[in-house]
Amino acid sequence: MFTGIIEEVGSVRRHDGGVLVIGCSTILDGSGLGDSIAVNGVDLTVRALDAASMTFDVMNETYRRSNLKALVPGDAVNLERSVTSATRLSGHLVRGVVETTCELHSFTPEGEAIIARYTVDPEYLKYIVMKGPVCLDGASLTVMGRDDTSFSVSLVQYTQEHTNLLRRKPGDAVNLETDIIARYVEQILESRATTR
Repeated sequence: MFTGIIEEVGSVRRHDGGVLVIGCSTILDGSGLGDSIAVNGVDLTVRALDAASMTFDVMNETYRRSNLKALVPGDAVNLERSVTSATRLSGHLVRGVVETTCELHSFTPEGEAIIARYTVDPEYLKYIVMKGPVCLDGASLTVMGRDDTSFSVSLVQYTQEHTNLLRRKPGDAVNLETDIIARYVEQILESRATTR
């Protein structure tokens, strides 16, 4: 589990054959083999580490559902260590299970904030609710707008400066994790409907 508060923006060093090596520093502190690290919001297991990087194996299912397949050396990735019992939950509970990608539509300045709008398939948009939590490339954000094809979030200055979200361009794929509670509610209601 994660909080969606990005601890560091790392850099891809190597990516081939399902092996992903990320250059990093902050998240190395206290991390060990087998630990869970969110890379652009995807929960990956540390296979190896040294003084300046971590190595992960990436499954085909992860490539199918996320933007990790497109990573090349030099790309910036959002990184977060998994929560502990002493971790403050400043964001929201994030599973690190990316369901799909959404597409960056636009950035619109609004005072010191930037409104980011994303388009997404209706299959996933139905789990995104006004003022509810959403996780984009691992960053915990609050939905501030929604229509039939898209949703928007406000990126405050801290998020602008401490994530990779502003490095995206319109049309880029961004990892999406919706609110798990909405999925549970839907499943319970579907189950009740079929038993009547």
